[in-house]
Amino acid sequence: MNRTVAVTGGKQRAADTTVPSGIRLMMIGALALVAGVTAIAQGGNLQQKLAMVKQVAAENQQKLHQYQWTETIQPTLNGEARPSTQNSCQYGPNGQVQKTLISPPPPPPSGGRFKQRIIERKKEEMQDYMGDVKDVLSMYVPPSPQKMEQAYTAGKISLTPAAGLLNLVFTDYAQPGDRMTLTFDLATKKITTLRISTYMGKAKDAVTLQVQMGTLPNGISYSRQSVLNATAKQLVVTTTNSNYQKLGGL
Repeated sequence: MNRTVAVTGGKQRAADTTVPSGIRLMMIGALALVAGVTAIAQGGNLQQKLAMVKQVAAENQQKLHQYQWTETIQPTLNGEARPSTQNSCQYGPNGQVQKTLISPPPPPPSGGRFKQRIIERKKEEMQDYMGDVKDVLSMYVPPSPQKMEQAYTAGKISLTPAAGLLNLVFTDYAQPGDRMTLTFDLATKKITTLRISTYMGKAKDAVTLQVQMGTLPNGISYSRQSVLNATAKQLVVTTTNSNYQKLGGL
C-alpha cells in the first residue's frame, strides 16, 4: 500500500514539474509572437510616416523651382565677422541652384606686396573652404526624398515620435558616418528643422549644421536660415534666405 502511494506521489510530482515548463514554453512563444507583430507594425508605421514626409518634401521642392530669392552668407572666423556676400538664386534646368553675386566685391588688400600676397593666399584658401561649405549644404538642404528612401532600404532610419512631431533619424544619409535628424510637424504637414552631424574637406573636418525652415505666405516651406559650425577651422557660416519672388511675376 505504501509503495503504491509512493509511486502515485512520484507521478504526481513529475506532472507538477512538467506543467509549469509547458506553460513557460507557451508564454515564451506568445511573447515572441507579440514582439514579432509589434516589430511588423512599427515597420509599417515608419514606412507610412516616411512616405508622407517624402511626398511633402517632393511637392514643396517642385513649387520652389518657380521662385527666385536672395541668399546672404555671413562667415565668422575665430569669432570675428568676415565680409558677407549676397547672391540672387534660382533653380536651373538641371535642378541645381544657380547663383549670381549681387553684393559688391571686397576691396583689394592694403599694404606692401608681401602682405598682399599673404592676404590673397588666405582669401583663396577661404574661398576653397567656402566651396566645400556650399557642397555640404547642397547634400542636406533641401532634404532629398531619394536619399530618404535609400536610407530606409538600407535600414539606416529610425522614428522617434514626440508631442505632435515626428523625428526621423537618418544615418549614412549623404556620407558614411553622418547623421541627420529631420523634425516634421504633423499638424502643419511641414518639415520644421534639420540637425546634421557630418564632415567636409579632404581632412574630413567634423561639422554640425542646424537648419530652421520658414513658410511663405502661400504655405511653401523654405530653408530660412542655416548655421554651419566647422570647429576645426573655428569657422561659423550663417546662410539666410529671403525675398522670395515668383519667376515671371506669375
